[in-house]
Amino acid sequence: MRYSQSLLPTLKETPAEAEVISHRLMLRAGFMRKLTSGVYTYLPYGLAAIRRVEAIVREEMNRAGAQELMMPMVQPADLWRETGRYEKYGPELLRFHDRHERESCLGPTHEEVITDIIRRDLHSYRDLPINLYQIQTKFRDEIRPRFGLMRGREFIMKDAYSFDVDDAGAEVAYGKMYEAYKRIFTRCGLEFRAVQADSGAIGGSFSHEFMVLADTGEDTIVVCKSCEYAANMEKAEVKPAEAKNDEPLLDLEKVETPGKRKVNAVCEFMDITPDQLVKTMVYIADGTPVAVLVRGDREVEEVKLKNFLGAIDVELADDKAAFDATGAPTGYLGPVNSKIKLVADQEVATMANFVVGANEKNYHMRNVNLGRDFEVSGIADLRQVTIEDPCPACGGEIDLTEGIEVGHIFKLGTSYSESMEAMFQDADGQEKPFVMGCYGIGVSRVVAAAIEQTHDENGIIFPVPLAPYQVIILNLGLKDESINAAAEKLYSDLQQAGIEVLFDDRDERPGSKFKDADLLGIPYRVTVGKSLTKNGVLEVRRRSDGYTEEIAPEQIVESLLERIKKDMEH
Repeated sequence: MRYSQSLLPTLKETPAEAEVISHRLMLRAGFMRKLTSGVYTYLPYGLAAIRRVEAIVREEMNRAGAQELMMPMVQPADLWRETGRYEKYGPELLRFHDRHERESCLGPTHEEVITDIIRRDLHSYRDLPINLYQIQTKFRDEIRPRFGLMRGREFIMKDAYSFDVDDAGAEVAYGKMYEAYKRIFTRCGLEFRAVQADSGAIGGSFSHEFMVLADTGEDTIVVCKSCEYAANMEKAEVKPAEAKNDEPLLDLEKVETPGKRKVNAVCEFMDITPDQLVKTMVYIADGTPVAVLVRGDREVEEVKLKNFLGAIDVELADDKAAFDATGAPTGYLGPVNSKIKLVADQEVATMANFVVGANEKNYHMRNVNLGRDFEVSGIADLRQVTIEDPCPACGGEIDLTEGIEVGHIFKLGTSYSESMEAMFQDADGQEKPFVMGCYGIGVSRVVAAAIEQTHDENGIIFPVPLAPYQVIILNLGLKDESINAAAEKLYSDLQQAGIEVLFDDRDERPGSKFKDADLLGIPYRVTVGKSLTKNGVLEVRRRSDGYTEEIAPEQIVESLLERIKKDMEH
């Protein structure tokens, strides 16, 4: 493609709306333009990168035995009501009425639609297993869309759905997708980890997220330094501590703590450390208040709490809601004589003689003990993991790193098929629900994540498999016949060799061409300029590390083909 004929509007300045690196660079490099909040038009250069991801995804999904189809983006509300998700999904589901007053929604995902297809057309165990996928635009009405393609409202996604006769078959399907995803992200040239994750609004019993490692990632992931354990913070398990069984229980004591509401202030006043104090945190779970007990230096993991309570929605109560529920001011809440349901993190059950709020302003209690002074309705792992915690798998040291979710796979079981009465006849003629799995990849997000992972102060550094073009030719001698002719010949030769090439034939200053080439992130730059007329060579520069060498024109095509092949294999 000739640059002079391309819609490739690069920007020197960063638009004010851009918040993260990928957003800034995608706007500056002419990837996309904003239409409205969280919705973007993909310009040719950006779309080409997305198509690269799509091609890899298709090849690996097909290799794993999945079949591609295309489902409508508009979905009838009745299907979602069958599973209960029309009411439960939340405001991210964009609901509307058509001219006939029929309720519909824009699909953020397609479990209901695909299950409806299967229940209509597959009726026997002989039809199974089957895995169907699509690459399609989705819409989620995010309350605060941000970070460009990282958290937009409209985005391109690959979603696949497997149907099996039993759990053993579903395990096989899940394993195939797990391996396919590893191949996909490896081929994309990304550094990633598969981590245990919460299933969220999709549901299901088990799931893995595939996280691209990047300093600017939205998610914190837990990675063991000694074994293969990796998990999202929301899912990361905490190994139970040993109980202090040998510590004698001391007498309960009420202590005046005037104006001491915060953990550190209470600890300083009472001459204790935060690990000797238990916080009482009030949450509203599906409209009902519940108090959560955690050690003073710990934080509640709300996803763990939500799953433990079996709640749809959990949020921390504000001061008024906490007071209305307990009759005590925030900062002085405690479990003794509590008016609301109590649950405790497992660590609290190992503690003895700890400090809590006295449910009275300006007072705390010392030497409180679970079982003697109060009871709880449940004990579980309810706190966030910390870097001091051991690996739950091997006991080794863990590390906390940042990641960007680009894929998520789920074991769904029979929740959708049962609620939608999607049944098949097994070998004994018995009606049974399909056992399902669900597998998503944020195709457009993969491109953004790649840029977050590989860039420098000058612009994007594309992995070769995702680059819209593999080579950019800079013609620095438009008015020099020999340079111009050599550049044109090279352009033709590279195209004939099957190399995707952008030919910068613009009448621009050399400095502008060099800056645009770096900004675009194309893996290899070939400069045709004075070195050709003086020394008979062309300059080839690798974008990833700046390595530059001079090569004779007749060797250029073979040299680039060899490099690109190695990069694709790597």
